[in-house]
Order: sequence, then C-alpha cells, then structure tokens
Amino acid sequence: MTDVDEAKIIRLKTHGQSFEILADSSKALAMKSGSVSDIRDVLAVQKVFTDAKKGMEASPNALKDVFKTDDPLEAARQIIQKGEIPLTAEYKQELREKKKRQIINIIHRNAVDPKTHAPHPPQRIEAALEDAKFHVDEGKDVNKQVDEALKALRAILPIKFEVKEIAVKIPSEFAAKSYTVLNSFGRKIREDWQSDGSLVAVLEMPGGLEEEFHNRINSLCHGNIETKVLNVK
Repeated sequence: MTDVDEAKIIRLKTHGQSFEILADSSKALAMKSGSVSDIRDVLAVQKVFTDAKKGMEASPNALKDVFKTDDPLEAARQIIQKGEIPLTAEYKQELREKKKRQIINIIHRNAVDPKTHAPHPPQRIEAALEDAKFHVDEGKDVNKQVDEALKALRAILPIKFEVKEIAVKIPSEFAAKSYTVLNSFGRKIREDWQSDGSLVAVLEMPGGLEEEFHNRINSLCHGNIETKVLNVK
C-alpha cells in the first residue's frame, strides 16, 4: 500500500460527477500500462472519493451507476484507466528522454541525406535537434513529434524521408538462413526461388536502413550476394 503523504489525487470526471482516488502516480501509470496488477499496491486508501481533500466518499449507488459496481477497488481500476494521472517532474523527464530516443530512432531509420542518400547517424540527429532547440513534449504522440522534429532539422541538416526498393540475389547455400534477415528489414515485394536453390527478392525498406541491410546481409553471406537499388521514392 502507498503512503498517504506521498499519494497523488487521480481524478475522473464523468457523468457530470467527479471521482477521486489517492494513489502513487508512478504505480498508477505502471498499472495502466499493464506492468502492475494489484490495485492494493497502488492505492493509499482503498476508497473512492468525490472530494479526496475533504474526505467525502462516493456513495455505493454512485459507484454502481457509473462503474457498474459498488466495489471501490474495481472502481479505482477504472479511474486509473480513464482518469487524469498527475506526473512527477522526474517521471516527466523520463518520458521526455524515452520519446526523444524514439523520435531519433524513427528519423535515423527513415531519413537520409538527399545528396548522398546515406543515413544520418543518431548522434548527428540528436546534436542537430539540440541546436534547433527542439523540445520533446512528454504528453504528445511520438509520430506527430517526428514531423515537427523534421521541420526543425531541415534548417540545420539536409534531410528527407526515403523509401527504397532493393533487389537482392542470395546463393543457395545462404538463402535459407538469410530469410529471417530479409524479413526484418522491410516488406517483401517479390520472392523467387531459382532452380539452383538461390533466392531473388525485392524488398521495400526505409531509406535509412540500406547501409545496415548491406552490412548484415554481406556479413551473413560472406559477400556472396548481388544487390541493386531499383527505385527511390
């Protein structure tokens, strides 16, 4: 059980009413994501309030009308899933850092220098975002922030998103074990097994992955492959 002095008010406004619980906000977020299951570990008080500061409890009838149960623990679970969970400064910073890494990774995988068609290293992307004074919003969707980050980066780096179609021919002795690697890099547009056991495939992949793809597949097949970029879009 959470210490009352460290608990935060988690609030759900619904059906014209306000329902509140006292809980550890970090544990509540963990429960919402599925990594914590026992509501008793999350709550400081096993009650649902209409006003937690004044100690005004929600009536069993009110719980039943809104949550379809008069069990305060079950109602508390629903409040955690649908309510407003206040975030600590430390947790906000943790979320910002996590989302920043996701944004950088998405850009690294998908974007290239349009002059060289080579990917920008993650370190270069991160440094450019700092130069552009790009602010990661911990409460905003990562994909929406990727678009905003790209706009900021274009003032500093030559950069654009690319998708490439790459043909690859793999000798028979490496074809089977390279199959998983091919699938991990993109969508397979074409796949032809030749009479000699070799594999000819066409992959569509994010432009930023081409170099990594060549390194992986060359290492696996000891350089005994043929590749060709068929299309860039």
